[in-house]
Amino acid sequence: MALSSMTGFARAEGVSGAYVWAWELKSVNAKGLELRLRLPPGWDAVEAPLRARAGEILARGTVHANLSVQRAGVAPVVRVNEPVLAAVLSTMRDVAKRIEAAPPAIDGILALKGVIEVLDEDEREEDRRAAETAISAGFTTALKSLAEMRKREGSALATVLRARLDEIAALAARAEAAPGRKAEAIKARLAEQVAALLETSSRFDPDRLHQEAILIASKADIREELDRLTAHVAQARRLIDAGGPAGRKLDFLSQELNRESNTLCAKSNDVELTNIGLELKTVVEQFREQVQNLE
Repeated sequence: MALSSMTGFARAEGVSGAYVWAWELKSVNAKGLELRLRLPPGWDAVEAPLRARAGEILARGTVHANLSVQRAGVAPVVRVNEPVLAAVLSTMRDVAKRIEAAPPAIDGILALKGVIEVLDEDEREEDRRAAETAISAGFTTALKSLAEMRKREGSALATVLRARLDEIAALAARAEAAPGRKAEAIKARLAEQVAALLETSSRFDPDRLHQEAILIASKADIREELDRLTAHVAQARRLIDAGGPAGRKLDFLSQELNRESNTLCAKSNDVELTNIGLELKTVVEQFREQVQNLE
C-alpha cells in the first residue's frame, strides 16, 4: 500500500433522466477526517451515505464536496393561482364602486404578482430516487479519483522523504566519525580545561576535579543520540515502505529526530559536531514539513 497525500482535487458529472449533476471535491491537510458538504436545497437525503463512504476510502484530510443539480429539458407549466385571482377581482369590483375608471385589461390583471405561476413539471418520485442513486454513485467515483490523486502525490512525497532520511543517516555517520567525539580528543580538551583551572587557583581538590571531569566526559558523549537517530531513521523507512495512513506516526518520529538533533547540539563541545547538529536540525525540519502533508 502506497503513502497518500492529504491534498487533491476531483470532479465527476452525469445525467439521470432530466437531472444534470456535477460533483467537485478538493481536500486539504487536517488532523482527522472532515467532510464538508454543500448540497442544493432538497437533496439532504444523500448526505448520510456520502459521509459513510468518505470514511471507507479516506483516513485524514478536510474534504470540501460541492454538488450542483439542474433539471434540463423540463417543460414549464403555466398555472393561474385561482385564490389570488379571485381576491384581485373582488378588490377591483369594490374599487370600481367608489371611483370611475376604465375596466382593467386582462393583460394587466395577469401581470399582477402571484396571479400567474410558472412552474417546472412536477417530479415523479421514482425519477427523484433514481437521481439520488446516480448522484451518490457519482460521489463515490469522484472520491476514488481524489484518492488516486492523493496516492500519486503521496508517492512523490515518499521519494522526497527517503532522500531526507538518507541525508539524516549521512549526517549521523559524519558525527560518528568526527574526530572531536573520540575519547582521546575529549580527554585532551578536558585536560586543557583542568590545567587552565589549576593555573588560576591552587585550592581545587584533585579528586573533585577528577570526578567532575568524568561527569563532563559522560555528558559530552553522543553515543546514545546517534543510536536513537539510527533507530528512528530505520523505523521511518519501514513506515514509508509499508505505506497506508502513516502520517501521524511519521510526524511523531520527526519530533523525536528533532529532539535528538537538539540534544546533539547541546552536548557538542566541538565546532564540527555543532555544525553537523545544525545541519541535522535543518534536514529534520524539512522532513517534518513534508510529513505534514501525508494522510
